[in-house]
Amino acid sequence: MPAFPAYDINSSTFLLTGFPGLEREYPLLSIPFSCIYTMVLSGNCMVLHVIRTEPSLHEPMFYFLAMLALTDLCMGLSTVHTVLGLLWGLSQEVSLDACIAQTYFIHGLSLTESGVLLAMAFDRFTAICNPLRYISILTNVRIIKIGLGILVRSFMFIIAPIIRLKFFHYCHSHVLSHSFCLHQDLLRLACSDIRFNSFYALALVICTLLFDSILILVSYALILHSVLAIASWEGRLKSLQTCVSHICAVLVFYIPIIGLTMVHRFGKHLSPVVHVLMGSIYISFPPLMNPIIYSVKTQQIRGRIQEWFSMKRK
Repeated sequence: MPAFPAYDINSSTFLLTGFPGLEREYPLLSIPFSCIYTMVLSGNCMVLHVIRTEPSLHEPMFYFLAMLALTDLCMGLSTVHTVLGLLWGLSQEVSLDACIAQTYFIHGLSLTESGVLLAMAFDRFTAICNPLRYISILTNVRIIKIGLGILVRSFMFIIAPIIRLKFFHYCHSHVLSHSFCLHQDLLRLACSDIRFNSFYALALVICTLLFDSILILVSYALILHSVLAIASWEGRLKSLQTCVSHICAVLVFYIPIIGLTMVHRFGKHLSPVVHVLMGSIYISFPPLMNPIIYSVKTQQIRGRIQEWFSMKRK
């Protein structure tokens, strides 16, 4: 375990945790993490730029993809300063106010991504099961309302437990488990009554992440039922291929969440490095992989990127 300096438990400052036992390797570890964040920021900005500048991509499916890319971009921006700041040796400390703000954005953006993935599942369901009414159902006004609804659900409902963090008494060691702040991590350090936050957070997870995942499964069950009704194998394959990118994005988002939850719940005997690694995957893997998935699997985006690179070579 790393040797943290003596710390005043009454202080309003917390210590971030990198990779315990690997402190001397931080300059080396900062290289892959810097590359990851560079790819996260540049990849999502590229997807947003392609969608904005390409008229053929101005349709519901790509509007939702733009929401996903913007969410991933904000997730990268909300954690890059603490993760790289720690690995570069700039700062290991974070104030309570900054920690609470980062917690708010991390959890809010996670709920936003879940909501956007659900909206994208509805988009695929409408396109495959009701193609003649696709444009009339997913109008620009309706897409804006869906986006605003996702934002309100994601950031309004978490305000109550986040604000309570400011008034807790933190009497335990002010050492966080990750290189960023999470709600459950701050609760672990608090000596105040945390029952409201614990139950509220559990209810919120059930009503959002779990409910979203169930609805996504239901939508794909209906999609599969509709696809099987198509007579030709070519038609079935063509319909399912439009869902591959979204299915990959769903797996990339939910698998790290399940893994981190299992490690926190059943992996208390595991090395602290495992906890830190799972937390880093939870934060960085979806924003890193989503631009790659959609750039590779979406013909319009892939073609536009290839055009850019061919123009630069000339």
